[in-house]
Amino acid sequence: MNTAHSIHLLRRGVLPLLIASTLSAGTAWADSILNSPHNLSSSGPGSIKAVSESEICLFCHTPHSAADATPLWNHKMSTAPYTPYQSSTMKASVGQPTGSSKLCLSCHDGTVALGMLDNRPTPITLQGGVTRMPIGPSRIGRDLSDDHPVSFTYDNSLAIAAGQLRDPATLVNKVRLDGEGKVQCTSCHDPHNNRFGKFLVRENFGSALCITCHDMTQWQQSSHATSPATWNGAGINPWPNSREHSVAANACANCHSPHKAGTKPRLLTFADEEQNCYSCHSGNVATKNIAAEFNKLSIHPITANTGAHDPQEDAINPTRRHVECADCHNGHASNPSQATAPNASGALAGVKGVNASGAVIPTVTREYELCFRCHADSVSRGQARVNRQFPQTNTRLAFDPANQSYHPVIASGKNPSVPSLLSPMTPSSIIYCSACHNNSQGSNTGSGGPNGPHGSAFTPILERQLITTDFTTETAASYDLCYKCHNRDSILSDQSFPLHRKHIVDKQTACTTCHDSHGVANNKSLINFNRNYAAESANGRLEYVSTGNRQGYCSVTCHGTDHSAAAYQTGPVPLSRGKVTPLHK
Repeated sequence: MNTAHSIHLLRRGVLPLLIASTLSAGTAWADSILNSPHNLSSSGPGSIKAVSESEICLFCHTPHSAADATPLWNHKMSTAPYTPYQSSTMKASVGQPTGSSKLCLSCHDGTVALGMLDNRPTPITLQGGVTRMPIGPSRIGRDLSDDHPVSFTYDNSLAIAAGQLRDPATLVNKVRLDGEGKVQCTSCHDPHNNRFGKFLVRENFGSALCITCHDMTQWQQSSHATSPATWNGAGINPWPNSREHSVAANACANCHSPHKAGTKPRLLTFADEEQNCYSCHSGNVATKNIAAEFNKLSIHPITANTGAHDPQEDAINPTRRHVECADCHNGHASNPSQATAPNASGALAGVKGVNASGAVIPTVTREYELCFRCHADSVSRGQARVNRQFPQTNTRLAFDPANQSYHPVIASGKNPSVPSLLSPMTPSSIIYCSACHNNSQGSNTGSGGPNGPHGSAFTPILERQLITTDFTTETAASYDLCYKCHNRDSILSDQSFPLHRKHIVDKQTACTTCHDSHGVANNKSLINFNRNYAAESANGRLEYVSTGNRQGYCSVTCHGTDHSAAAYQTGPVPLSRGKVTPLHK
């Protein structure tokens, strides 16, 4: 067949009938093929084309002497073995390519010369000395582990097992499964029609092609599906394989690449997990520069591990303890909706958590449930930063409402009278973990940076400074974190405790020497002494006993002074405790 004959058959509809398994009726085949890179004849518009061969269709098809492959296949088949896509979340059974995918790979795996045909005794010579598919986007290679899986059965059973795939009955006239109900290259690509670019079977603006099959929970309301933000041209191109120019237009392509993905499982564009987020969240697409936060003194160490996060991992005790962006944020669900404590904001939508009872839950509804994933029952949660009398590194237990005292993260506090609280805080208020653990230059501090416990100048990722060592001069800055909620003037005028000023200013005792910021099971007023400064009294006890509202006594030796059952206000003291001495003497 020469060019004129090929076009004649196309226009008459003869050739589409011969290769009906890969063509769709009603498409302008001649115009599409002629003006596409698949026209490898000498008249082709692309950079890869024959020196003198004028026939078009024969590079793939022949009406006579075809290979034993449908539809009337003419190109020499590859005999290369392939490495298929693998993922812990994949429910499909994927093996070696079959059907039309194997046909496509006869050119696109780069192992067979493009001009090597069954009905020609010698290969067709191509211009520029090209033989096999040149290295580049079109050369898929034999390693298919970084490509969307093909040659697997897509039926209703798979859709149910996967949980976020659409019923294959809804794919009619949108995505084509082959005669065996399998996903093949031709499910997404029509080799005879390039009007949508990349030979896609339909327009992919807003990832319309992707979401034809993939039905991700909460996707339609997510930021990646709706944001009009565009790239400012600085830094790394967040969409290197796309022709679209906004977050909403790229949609799935904000993070994923169907071919030659940098991170193979789940097909993320870049090899380093965090780079898939940094490419936008560096101030070049998203308004706030999250990436810069991870250069601070105290951070969630997302760069410490590579390839560690897996959606199927144990939520509490994964094989390798790690933190990645995807541990706290679900790119398919995250959105800009706001919330009030303790409810989780849209930024945390769709992520796993651990509730106050210690049970793993598929989607957090409270912010603390996300924090508890790593900072509660995890066996590798780390050591206490303050040498406490009663160590408790499990934050879920520290904030337990059954405790004698706790900061009100899970539930409102138990103390009905807290005169130092700054408005709008009241004794019935509930706060976030991020009320204390946050960006030291975030909008909560008036600096305008991004909020969230990504990084801070103060350890451990504290929004404001909190000195934990004694013999530090009291200033507003020294205990800025405490003074965020507790009025400094009230504290130093002894409205809550008659000897606050004496301890903090005169004796230069840190807030954390007496108070545990999270909670204490058996002591009121968050009293949990720092053993670096507090030791047993001469009576052999190290203890605080509450005898009423802002009343009690301590047995402790600190800064060289012994307080043996020393009362800071008159209160009922058990006879077994013996004589009570004033603490201020």
